[in-house]
Amino acid sequence: MDINVIDEIKRLEKIIGKLSNTQKILLATDGSVTRILDVLKGRVDIETLVQEFQLADIGIAKKLDINPGDTINYRAVIIGTEKPLIHAISYIPIDKLNNKFKEDLIRADIPIGRILKKHGIESRREVESVDIEEPSPQLKDIFNTDSMMLTRTYNIIRNGEILIRIKETFPITSFNN
Repeated sequence: MDINVIDEIKRLEKIIGKLSNTQKILLATDGSVTRILDVLKGRVDIETLVQEFQLADIGIAKKLDINPGDTINYRAVIIGTEKPLIHAISYIPIDKLNNKFKEDLIRADIPIGRILKKHGIESRREVESVDIEEPSPQLKDIFNTDSMMLTRTYNIIRNGEILIRIKETFPITSFNN
């Protein structure tokens, strides 16, 4: 389900006020956020907080169009250089990956966009939601703020199937110039 991101951004602005152009780009892009951050901040790195294989519960299985109990790779990372810029969580059905992709993914600190590019995987991104939310205690710690968070959730689609589901989050006070 690809939403009308422009309408959703207008909806958010009615709630929280004007967003910066950079915030709008980060919420609306159907390309690599890592590449955008590389342009804005210089080459960014990621720090992997959690990476583990899990069995898909009913909710995530439905979102990924797989069966409950199928193995997924759950990964939570911080994208940034000197300071955290974006927190990202990804859900990846393991059965949809080739071995070389799995090896790079398990190596952890490689952004997914760079892995896709390295392996020449043609894909598209469909934004499912953009929103604001209260920060979790973990996000408050990561970003050292109590500010509201902007989020977007999207799927990376390959050959008509969901290859990866990602939720990206950053403070509303970030990228506001």
